[in-house]
Amino acid sequence: MKLKFGIAGYGKMGKIRERTIASNINTELIGIFEINNHKCNDKKVIDCKSFEELIKLDLDVIVISSYVSSAAEYCIRALNAGKHVFCEKPPSISANEMLEVIKSEKTSGKVLKYGFNHRYHNSVIEAKKIINEGSLGKLLWMRGVYGKAGSIDFNDNWRNYKNYSGGGILLDQGIHMLDLFRYFSNDEFNCLSAHLTTSYWNIECEDNAFLTLKSNTKNIVATLHSSATQWKHKFLLEMTFQDGYINLDGILSETRSYAPETLVFGEKNFEDIDFAMGKPKESTTFFEHDKSWDLELVEFLSAVSGGGSILNGTSQDALEIMKLTDYVYKNSIIYKN
Repeated sequence: MKLKFGIAGYGKMGKIRERTIASNINTELIGIFEINNHKCNDKKVIDCKSFEELIKLDLDVIVISSYVSSAAEYCIRALNAGKHVFCEKPPSISANEMLEVIKSEKTSGKVLKYGFNHRYHNSVIEAKKIINEGSLGKLLWMRGVYGKAGSIDFNDNWRNYKNYSGGGILLDQGIHMLDLFRYFSNDEFNCLSAHLTTSYWNIECEDNAFLTLKSNTKNIVATLHSSATQWKHKFLLEMTFQDGYINLDGILSETRSYAPETLVFGEKNFEDIDFAMGKPKESTTFFEHDKSWDLELVEFLSAVSGGGSILNGTSQDALEIMKLTDYVYKNSIIYKN
């Protein structure tokens, strides 16, 4: 029997999840709720006029891809109504909201997963395998850049209004990199310094975020620049170890504007100090296909059916990310240019 899904928030992400549900033989979409005038092309899908109407449908799962301001509320209401929940990032406005969600998760006994999708990209999966093998030794530091160009109407986008989004480019895009820092290091981080700016766009939230972080137990330093003024879309995560390095350069997105997705692997070479020093041999792997959305759903379905547990995108992952972003927003001034 197919698991019956509902979607709350039928914008860009809601439609991506719709396609993933449609392509899986074990799932079917029953209803959607969208506050804007977005109708589903499939006439068999019920267009609900409220979230309450959606959760009253005969559903097993609700996907939440709404404004961030309603994400925690919708999670709690869906869990309390006996539904499993898949929620997009950002997970909430604050860490306190996440704590309330976790209470409902525990009392409901239902599965809750968050959409930290980058963990399912092939370059990330392969990098994690290399790190786990241990051939590169201790992780020393990480440096992440995640930037986009915005758009001609970027300043009007809902993501730049705090009452809808909770924050700017750090919360919208930078949290993917924060999650990867945690994922690759197996450690939690504290923020040493943060600088937020509104460099270009006439918005109330930050369009650039510069963070310096240090891990709690392994003393790994990581820096992040999350930007909405990159102009050329860029994803770069550099990780240096005792005996080499891994660079993730580019990532396959829906628009493919961050492509190509590559993994660069190198080992340090101290032997030839005349010619090879600082010029180690590298291998570059290119990834052409993105199955991340499907892999994400498979893990979720396995947990719902009792065949496994949520390994990526847990409520604890979401809480730790919100603790970090809470600290940054509470202790930083947005510098206006």
